[in-house]
Amino acid sequence: MSNSGLMPIATTGDAILTKAAIAVTVFDDELAKLAEKMMLTMTTANGVGIAAPQVFSPLAMFIMASKPNARYPLAPRMEPVVVVNPRIINTSEHMECAEEGCLSIPSKRLSIWRHQQITVQYQNIAGKVIHQALDGFVARIFQHEYDHLQGITLLERSQMPEQTVMLM
Repeated sequence: MSNSGLMPIATTGDAILTKAAIAVTVFDDELAKLAEKMMLTMTTANGVGIAAPQVFSPLAMFIMASKPNARYPLAPRMEPVVVVNPRIINTSEHMECAEEGCLSIPSKRLSIWRHQQITVQYQNIAGKVIHQALDGFVARIFQHEYDHLQGITLLERSQMPEQTVMLM
């Protein structure tokens, strides 16, 4: 795919970052094209995840694609995963604080508390329901991108007490 598939990334102050995403109800070629463009945009920006609201789409969808890069040199490798209509079903009591960056908040890193382990449910790009247990850095990515679908960025998350959990 050429750079013509790059999408603009919403930044602090853009209203879409403060709104809850809407559920995906149609799993078609347009959704797949959006996922492809999001992947290209994320990869070009050296991200390990990107949510649809970050590219000005109101849909409840994000991509997780952990791999070592300039922003996260110690990130584990994983195949990219398109996550649609996610839910966090359960969280571990154990939480860890670590620095996170965000493509929508350029050049800023904040210390954020996240659950070490989570159990999630989501649909893949074809609409199939997936149940999965995640831990460590990948669980952190999921929680970060999930926050975007709730209208929460790192700026708001950094103000929340570590006990605050957004389960759906």
